[in-house]
Amino acid sequence: MFKMIDHMSESAPRPSRRSFLQMSAIAAGGLVIGLGAPARVAVAGASGEAAAGDMFTPFVRISPDGLVTVLNKHLDMGQGNATGLATLVADELDARHDQMRAEFAPAEVDKYKNLAFGMQGTGGSTAIANSFMQYREAGATARAMLVAAAAAEWGVPASEIVVREGTLSHASGKSAGFGDLAEKAATMPVPETVEVKTPDRWVFIGKSFPRLDVPNKTVGAPRTYGMDVQRENMLVAVLERPHAFGARVKSVDAAEARKVPGVVDVIEVPDHGVAVLATSTWPAIKARGLLEIEWDETGAETRSSDTLFDAYRKLAASDGPVFRDDGDVAAILAAGDVVEETFEFPYLAHGMMEPMVLTIHVDGDKADLWYPSQFQTVDQGTAAKVLGLKPENVAIHTLYAGGSFGRRTSPDARHIVELATIARIWGKSQPIKLVYTREDDTRAGYYRPMGVHRVRASLDGDGNIAGWHHRIVQQSLMAGTFMEAFAVKDGIDVTSIEGVEDFSYKTANFKGELHSPKVGVPVLWWRSVGHTQTAYVVEGMIDRLAHAAKADPVEFRRRHLSAPTGNEEHDAINRRKLAVLDKVADMAGWSGSKVGDRFRGVAVHKSFGTYVAEIAELSKAEDGTFKVEKVWCAVDCGVAVNPDNVKAQMEGGIGYGLGAILYDEITLTDGHVDQQNFDTYLPIRMDAMPAVEVEVIASAEAPTGAGEPGTPPVGPAVANAILAANGVLPVVLPLTKAGLV
Repeated sequence: MFKMIDHMSESAPRPSRRSFLQMSAIAAGGLVIGLGAPARVAVAGASGEAAAGDMFTPFVRISPDGLVTVLNKHLDMGQGNATGLATLVADELDARHDQMRAEFAPAEVDKYKNLAFGMQGTGGSTAIANSFMQYREAGATARAMLVAAAAAEWGVPASEIVVREGTLSHASGKSAGFGDLAEKAATMPVPETVEVKTPDRWVFIGKSFPRLDVPNKTVGAPRTYGMDVQRENMLVAVLERPHAFGARVKSVDAAEARKVPGVVDVIEVPDHGVAVLATSTWPAIKARGLLEIEWDETGAETRSSDTLFDAYRKLAASDGPVFRDDGDVAAILAAGDVVEETFEFPYLAHGMMEPMVLTIHVDGDKADLWYPSQFQTVDQGTAAKVLGLKPENVAIHTLYAGGSFGRRTSPDARHIVELATIARIWGKSQPIKLVYTREDDTRAGYYRPMGVHRVRASLDGDGNIAGWHHRIVQQSLMAGTFMEAFAVKDGIDVTSIEGVEDFSYKTANFKGELHSPKVGVPVLWWRSVGHTQTAYVVEGMIDRLAHAAKADPVEFRRRHLSAPTGNEEHDAINRRKLAVLDKVADMAGWSGSKVGDRFRGVAVHKSFGTYVAEIAELSKAEDGTFKVEKVWCAVDCGVAVNPDNVKAQMEGGIGYGLGAILYDEITLTDGHVDQQNFDTYLPIRMDAMPAVEVEVIASAEAPTGAGEPGTPPVGPAVANAILAANGVLPVVLPLTKAGLV
């Protein structure tokens, strides 16, 4: 999500075991293991409510029927963390796959915060990385207490009890399932320490553990996604938002809209637009189309994309705040032949399959929300502020998300503000579902920032990188948000420079500068955040330099990754980069950039603690257009909890990144967004998706991210294949602008 996470995902601090691993409750007669709560036990009475007065929400719950439920503190947007966390618990618990279940935890930051950034939320590919030991120890504690219960019940030493596939047994012939012992286990003392398994004893981790969410999603089970939510007497709201960012309602005529059958009310929502409330979705949408609104665009962002790019290009030609300065770049570049490129990146929408949709019910001094919450702590606090409630009185019922790619978590939680404001103005104890259409979501802003990068680099007499000057122009993601205090330093937004700040190819002379222009278009992290631009630029320029040096692109990289840099951190990065580069070259049988009538490009990049190398193979048609035929991918993400899922994330990330560089851009005309739906903002289609081959490198390193790191390398790999074919590196995206696809 942001640079702090990039660092912390590799070695996220976690509290001592005793501070967060405690027995907390018995639910319906079952065993409950919680994290982050004092040691307390509550026994459920006949009504199902806890007999003790204060029951804490657990991470692991075992019911009398033997089912093990793992509460996921993160949002599963399709990346599979619900199954990943259940895998960790199941392995340490010695449970069976078929007895595992996953649910989402409530919004309670003290118990469920992300250890990487101290709030409950999901981002930066940290879900598994920050939870790896936490959930394993939860499973190990539950196992220890079950064993203690069995030992007491059978009168045998705990050391003689065997746990396997959800059953506890003893050589005397006694055996019991988890459910049989759950209630007694809850009365056992919480162990001060537990021993987690060594890798050689893992049953599921690093092996196969089928996804727990697939069966329900396959049959379309109810209440899976936000759109599935149905509440008694519920209204549906749609919001007509300003067409220029920052515009306000000047006047509205809703007479015709109110005539539509099913419409209940039309209300102005200050700073957000005009909402139509109806008994169902279609009349709300139909009535919204009949609204006659006059907008006041005073103070709104009314510039067009061409105007913005002109301003960005001028900034790219001028000095900016420096974020890294090694050696004497100016002298080196003045003394040698300079390879120079200016790269241009458009705004990008997230384009997730399920647009934003969320439901609220305010009842007195309490509120409930049902939706895929990616940033529970921020969302909860925001809703509470708008409604004038205490945060603890706002309950968030997290649902699965049909994709996100960063869209569902924003520092200002604008979607929450919209819905909570509508509910406050409506003022009745009645559920309201706010629905974004595809057009709403595409035009709502919160895009990947547009950017311009200007790079000037040169080679020494041996064909090695002598100097590199990298200037970035990109709107800040963090400025003006509550994250600015720790994510922006001396005017440098860390999310803008990630992937360049840690440039590790050997060179003694490197300078990086950043301009952060203020633009009225709301921006947000997008799958891989800053890396989506910086990987393209760095890896594209590496190929340009390799061509200038008349060197093979893979060998050029090997030379600059294997040579000691004098920086221990960079050398450590380069060792792992080199490993994935060698692996992907071996997978593809690399023998050069041209194989028969096809062209190949390579890229290697580190993001969110994970190292990915990719090779793209392209065919070229007679009209000069290209088709991506195959992508090879090697990934080192530390311990791969579920290798099949890691492969799936690489495949999905490659497809997502490929669609963006081939087709996608959000453009503005007088401040109004030109694109509306998938006819004008194209996701990759099946006929354009290449064959993808992924290899996960075995590693004993701590787990790192998998949801985002597959995306950054595919763009430059494709661009470098085009460079091999045409002799010109495409530097303006998407590639359709140059007629290359």
